[in-house]
Amino acid sequence: MGKYRRILLKLGGEALAGPSGFGIDPNQAHTLASKVVAMRNMETEIALVVGAGNIWRGRDGLHHGMDRAAADQMGMLATVMNALVLSDALNRMGIETRVQTAIEMRAIAEPYIRLRAIRHLEKGRIVLLGGGTGNPYFTTDTAAALRAMEIDADLLIKATKVDGVYERDPKEDPTAKRFDHLSYMDALNMHVGVMDSTAISLCMDNDLPIIVLDLWQPGSLEKAVRGEEVGTLVTR
Repeated sequence: MGKYRRILLKLGGEALAGPSGFGIDPNQAHTLASKVVAMRNMETEIALVVGAGNIWRGRDGLHHGMDRAAADQMGMLATVMNALVLSDALNRMGIETRVQTAIEMRAIAEPYIRLRAIRHLEKGRIVLLGGGTGNPYFTTDTAAALRAMEIDADLLIKATKVDGVYERDPKEDPTAKRFDHLSYMDALNMHVGVMDSTAISLCMDNDLPIIVLDLWQPGSLEKAVRGEEVGTLVTR
């Protein structure tokens, strides 16, 4: 059994991509679903927010003069596609899921309703939250923080390709120091690249701890659920 009763897991869309870094790879979806199931087997309620970087990067559109709102709306739709893929992979493993979206598309998924999402979690279902916040100008990190507050999560896990927060980019500087723990203010002042400032501020205002960890490190998610040291913990 884990330390945390209810967790919001934020995944980058790239986690579903194949070797090229773009698109949806069914094998990756299966691998990712296996990791989520391992967390669920620790009697932890799980909600998921998945990004869209494997399908659409809004900044690429902006570089070509695209309207920001339109670019963000495309990204929101892409997150729903990723949620559906991961939901299907979990269902094929015998795990009951529900996909809820911030933008109504009733033929595909439920509309996001806070109390309904909580009820699904209480029944042991994994809830995949697509469509971001439903508004442009907000990232999926911010959507994850917002939904974590709304469903009364005990922890926000940001699963990335790096094993925590570093003082500098470890790819550019191999000697960069990794932090085991940071305060919210330190994370904001450092302009931490792995999570945007709006998301961190939301967590700070509501005292929600964040763990930034390497998704692909074996057992990292289970360690986080158990409350063991892994990645970087951001708290008050």
